[in-house]
Amino acid sequence: MSRLSGGRKAALVVSGVATVLFTVVPYLVIEKRLHATGGPGVLAFEFAGSRARAAQIMTEWGATGRHWARVSLLVDYGYMISYGTFFALAGFAVRDAARARGWRRLASAGVVVPFFAIAAAVFDAAENVALLVTLAGNGGSFAPPFATACSTAKFTLITIAILYAICGTAMAASERLRAAP
Repeated sequence: MSRLSGGRKAALVVSGVATVLFTVVPYLVIEKRLHATGGPGVLAFEFAGSRARAAQIMTEWGATGRHWARVSLLVDYGYMISYGTFFALAGFAVRDAARARGWRRLASAGVVVPFFAIAAAVFDAAENVALLVTLAGNGGSFAPPFATACSTAKFTLITIAILYAICGTAMAASERLRAAP
């Protein structure tokens, strides 16, 4: 890819490291404690889809599991900032490289796709609000399906943003390999 400015490169590195840490540490600490309660992980709660299934998960967790689910959802706000920033910046870098190299389709997609990472983080935040409300015993029958819809949108958007970054990185690497003696 093309040269990144010092500030953009630093932000990409910092947000990338934070994304890795927010991916690994909560899984090693929080998810393991949730599973130790005999219930599922937070992902199952995100996709509960109904008040009845959400209530069943919370019952399986018990008070300890609900505590760790709440901690997980709160920690997730830091994760949203890190992955949203990282994949948006990576997408902008791919877009800029695509423009510089004349990769028209990739450059065209780059007008929109980097913003998918930011939108994914916004959907993630809305999902977490609905799940926190559900954990608090509020939200009625609205919150769990709303959380599931937000989770579906989040995963769809971030998957596209990740694939865009991977595609651009692979194209740049392939170009470098072809140019190497």
